[in-house]
Amino acid sequence: MERRKFLTTASLGAAAGAGMLLSACGKKEEAAPQTAAPAAPAVVTGGETIRWRLASSFPKALDTIYGAAETFSAKVKELSGGKFEISVHPGGELVPPFGVLDAVQQGTVECAHTAPYYFFGKDESFAMDCTIPFGLNSRQTTAWMFQGNGLKLLRELYAQYNIVNFPMGNTGAQMGGWYRKEIKSLADINGLKMRIGGFGGRILAGIGGVPQNIPAGEIYQSLEKGTIDATEWIGPYDDQKLGLNKVAGYYAYPAWWEGGPQLTLYVSDKAYNSLSAEYKAIIECASAFAHVDMQAKYDARNPTALKELVAGGTKLFRLPKDVMDAAFKFSQEHYAELSAKNPNWKKIYADYEVFRREQHQWFRFSEAGFDSYMQSQKL
Repeated sequence: MERRKFLTTASLGAAAGAGMLLSACGKKEEAAPQTAAPAAPAVVTGGETIRWRLASSFPKALDTIYGAAETFSAKVKELSGGKFEISVHPGGELVPPFGVLDAVQQGTVECAHTAPYYFFGKDESFAMDCTIPFGLNSRQTTAWMFQGNGLKLLRELYAQYNIVNFPMGNTGAQMGGWYRKEIKSLADINGLKMRIGGFGGRILAGIGGVPQNIPAGEIYQSLEKGTIDATEWIGPYDDQKLGLNKVAGYYAYPAWWEGGPQLTLYVSDKAYNSLSAEYKAIIECASAFAHVDMQAKYDARNPTALKELVAGGTKLFRLPKDVMDAAFKFSQEHYAELSAKNPNWKKIYADYEVFRREQHQWFRFSEAGFDSYMQSQKL
């Protein structure tokens, strides 16, 4: 399909379906070059090539979560006929992993790929662009963003930071972390030093834990040295790559704090607004393609990785009900407190809460009903 014809006819904003989007956007992508090109102003006329830099919050070794930015970059180049190139840089190469929001806001780089809940310290509302404890699952998050009010409400938030945001990936529901010993009751959480990302740490603290915010590249060493007692990252495929099973033998589920965490592309509004309508559409299409592609990779790779971990001696356990109940109760109380004091949170969460309620009423009969039957069968 010709590039211009595709961009004219495709409905890019809605990302209406995974199969439709994947086929429309073309052949399987190749990784974009990783050489750091100097930042250049966007050029939308003539034959000059646009060159942007993308700062990731993740290490290059994680081909799933970091790889989404490479997928995005390759698709942008493909759809632009090679005239729009975005070099991808791992966390720490251009800016620190947790410094990407400031870098895009200030125009240090044109774009970034990150987990927005890292920035809840600036405003708790950022977490709803990723995930909050006991929030939406991945499909529900995508529905809220593209067919509900999620994208509209979050665009209003990011406008305060000179950023245009695009959903770009989801890990799906995550595992509940690695521990040196099994958690058997809520009492075992008391004083537990745990690496936990974003908003979940605040809820963990509320039930007695001691949260630590540590980038992916430093988790193994922190757990090995005893700086922390436990850690969570994502799930079997990435956790195995980080070698977390070598320094902690107990693997919990589910991650009550990450039922469907979304990753996001941050684009400087100045850089974005200097693009032509065609190139803006390319950004939208390429990010949506990477959004679908990331979770497909996790869903395809996690089952084998989990089998390998268990075969290697990892002991699975379910987090006790009293831990789940305590975390749920505290989270709901905390959300009410935030609504009373944070206008941004109040506005976004009011919509999020209604959408979540209606989604779970539906999923109870559809997805959950089907899944619970299938998972009880001998396949």
